[in-house]
Amino acid sequence: MKKKLRPAKTPLPSFRSENEAADYFQAHSVTGVWNQLPEGGPATPSKALEKSIRERHTAAKSPISIRLGPEQIAAARKIAAAKSVGYQTQLRMWIAEGIRREAKRA
Repeated sequence: MKKKLRPAKTPLPSFRSENEAADYFQAHSVTGVWNQLPEGGPATPSKALEKSIRERHTAAKSPISIRLGPEQIAAARKIAAAKSVGYQTQLRMWIAEGIRREAKRA
């Protein structure tokens, strides 16, 4: 059962640390003061973080070609839509599952 949060104080208190702010917002709801909160700017990651993300994304997956029949693609799309995932993601999950299963047999 969800714990009922107390409303936040107006104005919000100032916090000495992120942990103090996290503790406060664990116990208080900001719905009453949402419109009074300062608007945050866009997040700007450091150049090193951007490079790390780009390298990890590039290394994570390699594009391949696989020929599937139209009925296979349609079935994968239908199943994936029911699970609210993309059909290519669903296909990758099935392939990963099959690889794990076969690796256990070997």
